[in-house]
Amino acid sequence: MFRVRQAGVADLPALAAVYRRASLSNEGDAPHLLANPEVLVLSDEAVRAGRTRLAMAPAGSVVGFASLADGDGFLELEDLFVDPDWMRRGIATLLVRDAVGVARQRAIPRIEVTANPHAFAFYGSVGFRPAGEVRTRFGPGQRMSLATDEDDHSIR
Repeated sequence: MFRVRQAGVADLPALAAVYRRASLSNEGDAPHLLANPEVLVLSDEAVRAGRTRLAMAPAGSVVGFASLADGDGFLELEDLFVDPDWMRRGIATLLVRDAVGVARQRAIPRIEVTANPHAFAFYGSVGFRPAGEVRTRFGPGQRMSLATDEDDHSIR
């Protein structure tokens, strides 16, 4: 059983490894990322600010993480990364559920994310709804929104 907990500074090397491996796992994104290696370095800001939650495998290894930031009346899902060796096991969904729990605890009505084209289907599958196209550094993205006051069945 995977569990989610607050990330700490001691977790940074494991988080950075997940970030890099997950970022490069999509063949469509890898060339752009490798051409801009500075984007493959995980900032420690969200961890130090207490805004990062990590998922751990039963054996204790870090297998994914999500970082949240306060928006204007919403929580921004800044990061959601799962180690490629652990993908398709419900970890990203678990991290989204955890983010919903954080939002509900803080009485925040929604979570927003900017999804790249490779992530649209995942975010849609857990209940996010399109909220408009945006431009990102590496091309088009989709703003998506998830109401946190809906029942838990909206997140599969």
